[in-house]
Amino acid sequence: MVDRRSSSPVLPTRRRILNHFQECDPKMANVIQKVGPLRLQRNRNYFVVLCRSIVAQQISTAAADTIYSRFQKLFDGQVPTPERVAGLKDAPLRAAGLSRQKAAYLKDLSHRFLDGTIRPRQLNYLGNEEIVDRLTGVHGIGRWTAEMFMIFSLNRLDVLPVDDLGLRVAVQNIYGMKTRPDAKRLRAIGKKWNPLETVATWYAWRSLDANIVNY
Repeated sequence: MVDRRSSSPVLPTRRRILNHFQECDPKMANVIQKVGPLRLQRNRNYFVVLCRSIVAQQISTAAADTIYSRFQKLFDGQVPTPERVAGLKDAPLRAAGLSRQKAAYLKDLSHRFLDGTIRPRQLNYLGNEEIVDRLTGVHGIGRWTAEMFMIFSLNRLDVLPVDDLGLRVAVQNIYGMKTRPDAKRLRAIGKKWNPLETVATWYAWRSLDANIVNY
């Protein structure tokens, strides 16, 4: 059954967040109190978010920023769209610093938007696993990218990216574990956080790096 969701999700208040975690996970509640308000911003330009995610794969943040800036300049001040990216030759994409593989991924993403495989207005009304299935059908997009999309573009509150290295390191620190938790251990911890897994993940990231990450 399709999980029908509001097209305009509302982030929980600080009081609701603290009440929830003080009851279910006092250690995470302490992190939340130290970090401060939840500042999770929604980016509704889904195509751009996914383009940026593809560009950033397996390279440093600094390198990703540089290459994405060059990529944006290919559109003469206009926003990248499926039509514009699909119309680009490979040469300018390669000149911007994209590998042949990533250029192909961007083209495939564009075609999926253009042929209706990915319908932006429909995504808000799909369940999490349906979104993962839809996005991972694009060459170059894996589960982690789909989860980041649900967090930063759709602001889904119940996303737990168990393969995210930053989350694993943060949880190890917060709970004083001798080793980094594996996916199974993270899922067990995440059950305590439900239905605010995204919120706990965001605060766990902030415990490692105070800089706000957006996509």
